[in-house]
Amino acid sequence: MEELIDFFTEVPRWFRATVIIGGLLGFWILEGIVPLYQFQYNKLKHAGVNLLFTLSTVVIAFAMAGLLLLASDTVAQSQFGLLYLIDMPLWLQVVIGVLLMDLIGAYLIHLVEHKVKWLWKFHLVHHSDTNIDVTSGLRHHPGEAVFRMIFTICAVIIIGAPMGIIMLYQTLSGLFAHLTHTNTSPLGKWDKTFSYLFVTPDMHKVHHHYTQPWTDTNYGNIFSIWDRLFGTFQYVDDMSQIKYGIDTHMKPEENSRIGNLLAIPFQKYRVPPESKFGSE
Repeated sequence: MEELIDFFTEVPRWFRATVIIGGLLGFWILEGIVPLYQFQYNKLKHAGVNLLFTLSTVVIAFAMAGLLLLASDTVAQSQFGLLYLIDMPLWLQVVIGVLLMDLIGAYLIHLVEHKVKWLWKFHLVHHSDTNIDVTSGLRHHPGEAVFRMIFTICAVIIIGAPMGIIMLYQTLSGLFAHLTHTNTSPLGKWDKTFSYLFVTPDMHKVHHHYTQPWTDTNYGNIFSIWDRLFGTFQYVDDMSQIKYGIDTHMKPEENSRIGNLLAIPFQKYRVPPESKFGSE
């Protein structure tokens, strides 16, 4: 375990790039061979839109990386945070650290984005995708990328997470973003079993259904235990019931044009009568 944490403390950029890009390409190929849904769309054009958002997320992550490193170094040197409250073996420290990073840096910010109206308008860009595939996990408005990074830094301070745990968590988080958005059902009949502990592809697809109440479920990123613990878990056995997108932005000109997607948080939009989402 010590060797693992030492590796991720100084993890080479090529390794993270290989994991993230390799996972993206691997699932891209898999969903092309055994797709769950036969979308009638231009797969390359769809990927182009989503990858442009990925580029902005990468830029923001690099811009705020110094703050993340400062927070981690400060809490580690002062031994401040939940991980220092009691003595524990390294393996347990790693497990608890990753669990809590997932709770605060993923589940909590995701929940808040659905409950706070002005934050929802940034997150809505992610939900507006009507053709969920592996690239959809990368589709986040630049503003949302900032909010998520702020929550990640807060998580580091609260937990007292050293850089090795942070980088391990972020690597796992990237892989799960690919896995849970891919247009396949790679776990098959085992998906529901694995969903007792982890966020699985079929479980997360419920979250991308175009209307509430399913949209407001399954906020987890890596671990499903937070959704189960806080009563936000939902599983659907019949995946044919799922329709992707968000009911306020179902038109192609609203959900597939970069200019409009970037402007969504600053727009007023009309809510359909059958929708339960708040209107302006």
